[in-house]
Amino acid sequence: MNNNDIFKKLRVALQLRDDQIVEILQLVDFRISKPELGAFFRNENHPNYMECGDQVLRNFLNGLIIHLRGTKDEPKDPKKVLAAIKAEAGKDKDNSAPKKPGTYKGKPKPKTQGEATGTGTAAKKPVKKFNKPKKKEPIMDKTRFKNGKKPNKD
Repeated sequence: MNNNDIFKKLRVALQLRDDQIVEILQLVDFRISKPELGAFFRNENHPNYMECGDQVLRNFLNGLIIHLRGTKDEPKDPKKVLAAIKAEAGKDKDNSAPKKPGTYKGKPKPKTQGEATGTGTAAKKPVKKFNKPKKKEPIMDKTRFKNGKKPNKD
């Protein structure tokens, strides 16, 4: 396992975006751009793949400590920081792509039969209602077997 794998796993586990990683690295006065950072997360076969050096990973881990725990002067609660990151990640998923009216998950809404032919008024197809299966009638009537036991009278 190399530094790139460790960096990828930390990014996924902590749900960090590239801009958040850049901010974490700036906490320890280490400047890096988003394209340089993206090169670390590429596939090894990609032409723009770059090996993550020890210095980059070391500075990221030191910055992560400051980001989660804070400094001695201003300590933070790591659980609250992680909860804020998760809440922000959940908020971003909800507002990830603005939806256009008449679209379904970013795709155009499928046209009904009337709209496709251009007749103007679309005839709605009847909704199929599934019938519940009927209860099966017992083959035998209610039969009581007397196996030498007296019936209980409740």
